[in-house]
Amino acid sequence: MAGVALKLSAPWRFVKLRSSLVRFSTDPSLKLHTTASPMMATVDQFEQAKNKLSTLKNDPGNEAKLKIYALFKQATQGPCSTPKPGMLDFVNKVKWDAWKSLGSISQDEARQQYCDLIGSLLTAEGGTSVAAKPAGSGTTYETLLVTTEDDITTIKLNRPAKKNAITTEMYNDIIAALEQAAKDDSVITVFTGAGDFYCSGNDLSNFTKIPEGGVDEMARRGGDLLREYVKAYIDFPKPLVAVVNGPAVGISVTVLGLFDLVYATDRATFHTPFSQLGQSAEGCSSYTFPKIMGSAKASEMLLFNKKLTAAQACDLRLVTEVFPDSSFQSEVWSRLKAYAKLPPNSLALSKQLIRSMEKDRLHAVNDAEVERLMERWTSDECFNAVMSFFQAKAKL
Repeated sequence: MAGVALKLSAPWRFVKLRSSLVRFSTDPSLKLHTTASPMMATVDQFEQAKNKLSTLKNDPGNEAKLKIYALFKQATQGPCSTPKPGMLDFVNKVKWDAWKSLGSISQDEARQQYCDLIGSLLTAEGGTSVAAKPAGSGTTYETLLVTTEDDITTIKLNRPAKKNAITTEMYNDIIAALEQAAKDDSVITVFTGAGDFYCSGNDLSNFTKIPEGGVDEMARRGGDLLREYVKAYIDFPKPLVAVVNGPAVGISVTVLGLFDLVYATDRATFHTPFSQLGQSAEGCSSYTFPKIMGSAKASEMLLFNKKLTAAQACDLRLVTEVFPDSSFQSEVWSRLKAYAKLPPNSLALSKQLIRSMEKDRLHAVNDAEVERLMERWTSDECFNAVMSFFQAKAKL
């Protein structure tokens, strides 16, 4: 980690840091961060998270543990104001850097982020999260946090260690969560990500799981799932808001044209590297992007893999508004809570009226995109491009 190896004789070694407990190991591979959720954790939930930290079975890695330490310090003492340790005091210096990197986020936000992080680690091990309130039906998902508060249902992708890449199982869970949100008592539905990423798109390991029927069967199943996934957005009856808390890639970008509002932090980016992977556009973006930003700019993204900054995406009308990262969560959720107080039937019926003008077109575009992708997935060109991606990644 930044050239510093913490060599210990056992895989877990505990170091007391005042009232916190941080574990150090030599594995720096896990990059795990969190973002404040709309409902701030209570002191009791914070205490629960502290207690559950010791129940983790697996070492989450140095970076996650430094984040835990930093969030604990920020939650209990506020922003870092202690002198910077000397350059040769390696351990205390990296701890100080982690705390200092949190800047001026409030103690309430740090407490919530701490609970989110411990909760995501527990969930990854099959445990129970610490701060989330289940949505109306009580349904829980392995890689999603679905919560309802203040008449807002929030669907949060919860694979921060994998940059919220979407697996086959997650596609099914998101479809189910959208169906659940469509029927619950909430007024609006919000989509966001846990950690520093909004979503890194399709988990490419999906392409390595070849069923007995071979590549053709894989393509057929993938096409059917993708069609249903995009259909869930097209048909969603309530206002749907994307709270883009970090970089967004692939299908997490293409479906944004089906949202009613897209709010982004200023450190978000938007990337659709389809041709780079031998694939083609989905999420109805082949129709919505040219309509939103014009055909030339849409082609830069969908054909030539151009990555947009949040400001550029806003200028092109893909994003509704961009906020400074330091105030992103507080400003966005303040607005959303106000929107959720509007008459729910009026909002839903007005959205359906707007969407009804082109719903048939969107379904037709979805079908056409899926057919093209099924052909792409079975092509040598796509196979070679994906394999090249994995080989390049392995060399890093």
